[in-house]
Amino acid sequence: MTALAFIAIVVATILGMEAFAWTMHRYVMHGALWSIHKSHHSPREGAFELNDLFGVVFAIPSIVLIYIGVRGSLEALAVGVGIFGYGAIYFFLHDMLVHRRVDLGMRPKRGYLARITQAHRLHHAVESKEGCVSFGFIFAPPPQKLKAMLSRTESARMRAGAGRKATTG
Repeated sequence: MTALAFIAIVVATILGMEAFAWTMHRYVMHGALWSIHKSHHSPREGAFELNDLFGVVFAIPSIVLIYIGVRGSLEALAVGVGIFGYGAIYFFLHDMLVHRRVDLGMRPKRGYLARITQAHRLHHAVESKEGCVSFGFIFAPPPQKLKAMLSRTESARMRAGAGRKATTG
């Protein structure tokens, strides 16, 4: 396998993981497994929350594929690295930038990072599993579009102050 093919598989896997994560977040985490994901939509008590189990489960395919890959399958290695890459991007954007579980002091006011931050904060503007917007992590609709979607959602229970301000804070 050429280096270019390896990189293409890694990039394609990262993009595919965004589609997978969006689907899982929208239909599984805000569906049948809300009982686990709900902990992420509640104030955290301590360093971890029940929702962190999803990260552990989603890391398993990456670990297995990288293991298979280092034993001879470059295709498996590329996919495993892509899944790991997505996880690293997710950890940075979601846990470090938005939720500040590791606070880097970054407070983006404009551009891509501000858009991601605003989109995820708008996702958390709803207290229930229904009526949420923006389920992706790497790509997000413009905040104005998400705010319009939230204003049309009658079944959503909005957090106090969520309609007034959803900024990068």
